[in-house]
Amino acid sequence: MFTVLATAALVLRGIMLLVSYITNDSFPQPLKPKEEKHFLFLLSQGDGNARQILIEHNLRLVAHVIKKFENIGETKEDLISIGTIGLIKAINTFDSSKGARLATYAAKCIENEILMHIRASKKIRREVSIHDPIGVDKDGNEITLENVLCGNSDEVLDEVELILLDEKLKKVIRKLKDRERKVLLMRYGLGGKKRYTQREIAGQLGISRSYVSRIEKKTLNKIAEEFHKEGYHN
Repeated sequence: MFTVLATAALVLRGIMLLVSYITNDSFPQPLKPKEEKHFLFLLSQGDGNARQILIEHNLRLVAHVIKKFENIGETKEDLISIGTIGLIKAINTFDSSKGARLATYAAKCIENEILMHIRASKKIRREVSIHDPIGVDKDGNEITLENVLCGNSDEVLDEVELILLDEKLKKVIRKLKDRERKVLLMRYGLGGKKRYTQREIAGQLGISRSYVSRIEKKTLNKIAEEFHKEGYHN
């Protein structure tokens, strides 16, 4: 059984190597198919050195995958650490009999490990998300911020793109005026908070309900304009 201590040691060594490779822009060349097959066989026989060689020659995959996540609010050090864990899991679970290349399988495992970390972090922090519901349409279907800000396109975005949209939304909200931000967060219960009616918000802020309505519409338009500037069109 591959122990937790052994995994931790591999992760630490992998992180140190990867930082060194990134700093010097010098990665080991990928293994040739015959070499990869040879070391995978040795690994299946319990050869720990073969595992280390497979990790080192695939660390460039971690560096490549984490570039997709550079603007999502995670530190590069954390991404390297999590990505390295994903690579080690990939090498430990890879089954060559299924026909896939190790690099293809490992890249997916690295990305999945990072995505799992991000989902877990968001669940803990309860951050604002473009998936947050903000009401229903005339047919009773739930409407999210994504529908309002990015249109109702049938185009399917991958999870990395959706995470980047979430980060964009948080940045835009931080740029709003205090009252605009407060009305938006209270009105739609963003970040898992309680939702308030316009009348309730008016009472708490000491302004009229119609003024709350104007602030709400103005704020949504302002956010939509920021999204449209970067190409998120209806």
